[in-house]
Amino acid sequence: MRAVPLIPETAPFSAEQRAWLNGFFAGLLGDDAPVNGSAAPGPKPDDAPWHDSSLPLDERLKLAEGRPLQAKLFAAMAQQDCGQCGYLCEAYAAKLASKEETRINLCVPGGKDTSRALRRFLEDEPLATTAPLAAPAATPADALGYSRDKPVEAIFCSAGRLSNRGSAKDTRHVVLDISDCGVDYAPGDSIGIMPRNDPALADAILAAMRAPADFPIGGKGFRDSLIEDYALSPAPDMLFELISYVAGGDKRKKAKLLAKGGDPDGDADRLDVLAALEKFGPIHPDPEAFLECLEPLQPRLYSVASAPAAAPGEVHLTVDIVRYPADGRLRRGVASTFLAERIEPGARVPIYVQRAHKFALPADPRTPIIMVGPGTGIAPFRAFLWQRKMTGARGRSWLFFGHQHESTDFLYRDEMRGFLADGTLTRLSTAWSRDGASKVYVQHRMREAGAALWQWLKAGAHFYVCGDAKHMAKDVDTALIEIAAACGHMSEPGAREFVVELKAEGRYQADVY
Repeated sequence: MRAVPLIPETAPFSAEQRAWLNGFFAGLLGDDAPVNGSAAPGPKPDDAPWHDSSLPLDERLKLAEGRPLQAKLFAAMAQQDCGQCGYLCEAYAAKLASKEETRINLCVPGGKDTSRALRRFLEDEPLATTAPLAAPAATPADALGYSRDKPVEAIFCSAGRLSNRGSAKDTRHVVLDISDCGVDYAPGDSIGIMPRNDPALADAILAAMRAPADFPIGGKGFRDSLIEDYALSPAPDMLFELISYVAGGDKRKKAKLLAKGGDPDGDADRLDVLAALEKFGPIHPDPEAFLECLEPLQPRLYSVASAPAAAPGEVHLTVDIVRYPADGRLRRGVASTFLAERIEPGARVPIYVQRAHKFALPADPRTPIIMVGPGTGIAPFRAFLWQRKMTGARGRSWLFFGHQHESTDFLYRDEMRGFLADGTLTRLSTAWSRDGASKVYVQHRMREAGAALWQWLKAGAHFYVCGDAKHMAKDVDTALIEIAAACGHMSEPGAREFVVELKAEGRYQADVY
């Protein structure tokens, strides 16, 4: 094996430039040439530094200042490459810049902040002619069952409770029958659920507007449109604009401020469509004009929690049911309560398979894997472990799982212990944040086992993280850098470079939301 010249830290390059040059030399000398102990080329030049889901929006936009329109639009996305918009973040930006896509509200994780930024950039540069990028995908975007625009119907089987009595969370194990759908999936993929709104919420909106349920709009009744087609939370800016035309006095001023992203009463984050109508009511806008102000109901993506070989004809999901009180009313998550409360076994549910983007098991089943997945972040790792069990993979595996209480929140406890017993799972490190005097999270367990974790990485292990993008994933990233610095005897910039290289090589993969 040929030696590869490495760029020393004393050379006049940034950490990212050194990583790229190291990868470049590795590519010239062959795929088998080692770079800092790795076999894959380093990262590309840092042409999209904002593509980091842990960065706040204002920081991402600052990094894109002075760049072309497409780059600014890219920076405004949530950077999760989740596929809910039907593209990856960069491809969605390219389609918007070229006018091939006109919908600016498709980025579900980015929400209002993203759509406002997109609108602002597009209004500032309306004549942009940026060439579109192709959205990378393992399956053609127009294939039936693999696109939000071409769902298929699965059969809902069950949504059994995973968390025990006394838990602060209501977590469900959802089973869907896909045997007649004509789709397949792999561990690491996600399932897009096309939910319906709560009929009781639609009825409350009709009552607040004093509008007839059967008012015809586009060949469908007003009530059915509210349930099936439109997002009812949060209240969109366009609705506040409409309200500003039909309300008067102080209410009109407040509605105008809310339409521009203001928060005159400190309640903007709690205003769904019903709350907006109640706040400014009584108002009775034309039903058709009202619907034109709402945004389309978006699919919700859930990481696959099963392996096809272990659950033939089925796909499993791990879902936290969202319920919380706000201003005297219980709010409910659209898709989660649709699955837990508003659908019966045997009913048909529109779904599609969202192929994973750089989140999959190693091609070599002997490769060790390290998985960090607190809460429902365990879902893809349950799929990974079942896949390895069913295929007889011999690679070591290590799971870091955390939640609030061991007695109520140890999701898939019996299965994880079974995997330990039969060797599918080599190590299990748990963190219970509410069981002791101090809060313990997965990143704390990582640091405690830093020396062993480092040895796994040096042995070629792939590292995975699934869960909250803004907090947990960022904390895990920081912990990994600290472990590399302490156990790898690196400087802090060198440790950061090591983690950058892991990501560029595909050995550090994230499924965050």
